[in-house]
Amino acid sequence: MFGLVPVLTAGSFGSVPTMLAVSAQPLAHLRPLDIAVVAIYFGVVLWIGFYLKGQSNTGEDFFLAGREMTAWIAGLSFVSANLGSLELMGWAGAAYQYGILATHWYWIGAIPAMLFLGLMMMPFYYVSKTHSVPGYLKLRFGEHARIVAALSFATEMILMSGVNMFAMAVVMKVVLGWNITFSILVSSVAVAVYVGLGGLRSAIFNEVLQFVLIWGGALLVPILGLVQAGGWDGLKAKILNNLRSDSYFHLWRDTGSFAANPMGVHWTGIVFGLGFVISFGYWTTDFLVVQRVLAAHNLRAARMAPIIGSFFKMAVPFIVILPGLLGLVLLQNPDGSRRVLVGENVVAACTMNGQQDTVTSPQACSTAMANTRLPEAYQQKVLSGAPDASLHSYNEALPLMMVRYLGPGLLGLGITALIAGFMSGMAGNVSAFSTVWTYDIYRPLINKKASDSHYVLVGRLSILIGVAVSIGAAYLVMHARGIMDYVQALFSIFIAPLLAVILFGMFWKRATALAGFLALLCGIVFSATLFVWVKLNPAALATVALSPDAKPMAENVFRALWAFLFSSVIVVLVSLLTRPRPVAELGGLVYGATTLPAEEPVPFYKTEWMWAGVAIAIFVALNILFW
Repeated sequence: MFGLVPVLTAGSFGSVPTMLAVSAQPLAHLRPLDIAVVAIYFGVVLWIGFYLKGQSNTGEDFFLAGREMTAWIAGLSFVSANLGSLELMGWAGAAYQYGILATHWYWIGAIPAMLFLGLMMMPFYYVSKTHSVPGYLKLRFGEHARIVAALSFATEMILMSGVNMFAMAVVMKVVLGWNITFSILVSSVAVAVYVGLGGLRSAIFNEVLQFVLIWGGALLVPILGLVQAGGWDGLKAKILNNLRSDSYFHLWRDTGSFAANPMGVHWTGIVFGLGFVISFGYWTTDFLVVQRVLAAHNLRAARMAPIIGSFFKMAVPFIVILPGLLGLVLLQNPDGSRRVLVGENVVAACTMNGQQDTVTSPQACSTAMANTRLPEAYQQKVLSGAPDASLHSYNEALPLMMVRYLGPGLLGLGITALIAGFMSGMAGNVSAFSTVWTYDIYRPLINKKASDSHYVLVGRLSILIGVAVSIGAAYLVMHARGIMDYVQALFSIFIAPLLAVILFGMFWKRATALAGFLALLCGIVFSATLFVWVKLNPAALATVALSPDAKPMAENVFRALWAFLFSSVIVVLVSLLTRPRPVAELGGLVYGATTLPAEEPVPFYKTEWMWAGVAIAIFVALNILFW
């Protein structure tokens, strides 16, 4: 995937008229009311950035929003920062591919980790007053571990920001026919302005606004789709008739075998690779989301924020997973036949610059379509360049459903919801990148003794740099099979080794500085090596994922598991061979060596433990209901 990125030159972007030209026939035309809704949203977003500029002059204000957020605001921002293209388009497309199995990334792949963060880990992040997760590693393992973590995290954030840029550009292409490059530039400029002016405070307030817009704009699609499909039972009957499999409606029943479910994954990979390594790695160590919780005004609010967010997280599949399932039976071609979506790699192989009537290489296109569910007759129409034989990728499932069900005004609201999600994701990645770059790379390596105002200026400039590099990263996604394959690959490479180091550092007093540094560095190299091995030799997937029936998503979760175990072994072995720090130096950093601040007593029904118990009960009930 990474080796296929095109070389971008000045000529790659073309002239302004070329950028403004449509790249494909739009599926819908926004009416004046729709355009007004989108324009108002952009206006409000930019106004928030300008309004909050005066409140973001110090490092504490710019990078941590002054630590003034309530539990509810921090909790909504915590969820919204993750509610970008990964959620809205990536998992709608994944639901089209894999069915309700995609819901694992919302339930077992999120809820236990979010609760663990709030109950067990926030005291250390919050009490240490660190600006970032790499900052905690510096306190626990020293400068070398911090630098490795900061560089890997900055790289990950830039690549993830590219996902959001690309996803927004896809929506504009599908719905309006806009050129991909032009759409990427529009979104990136808007994010650079409002985050650069208002910092994290601006990002958080926009994320709360975006959370409301996402629910308001996306809610009608699953409701109207279910009505047309004949309810839940009608949807199940139609999918069974089209695909001859009811595995699309079971979370766990068919995961005892790699071959029995459309994702080609085993329950061990879901539980240990996803439910533990990827989930805990993301929700407890990824500074993109942890940064939002650190902005809470006190420790109780910081602990409650992830727990509040967990309730909303469990509900998100209704507006994301369900539209993907509905797309399996309700999307139609211009001739009225059922539309079948394909991977981004198939679209890239069968089109030229987005023009559906130009097949660059019929042989490459035919090969790419061979493993799809496209009917043979439709494949021939694509190869012949028929104008009514358009190809759309899995990533376009949600915008296609919006075009189908949302009328004037409502379509504008729906498109605004998608834009809000993408910009939320971009803003989250860029603001987190700015903090880590300034405090964990620039200050320790380049300028250690500058003033606070100087670091704020560097933070603002780094946002511009981060956005510029993210534009290049957006083009990487065009060569991925789908957004989720790209994202999960990044998580397994960068997040899994970091989780091992953080957990041992936080819960084992014996872990040493050299062990933390080597485990993090070697773990990233090990995971990246597995990734490259499978890319160069696809047959290696069976080795990494433990089965010849495994599919790419199974490779991602098992690669994360192996990377975590590899890093864990290094931490233990090196720690046993080197001298640990005195326990007296570990106060505020490790369980057993830290006295946590006392919290004011509150009634039991207001405690974080009580609400975490409610969340666990709902989580268990949902898994049983959709077993």
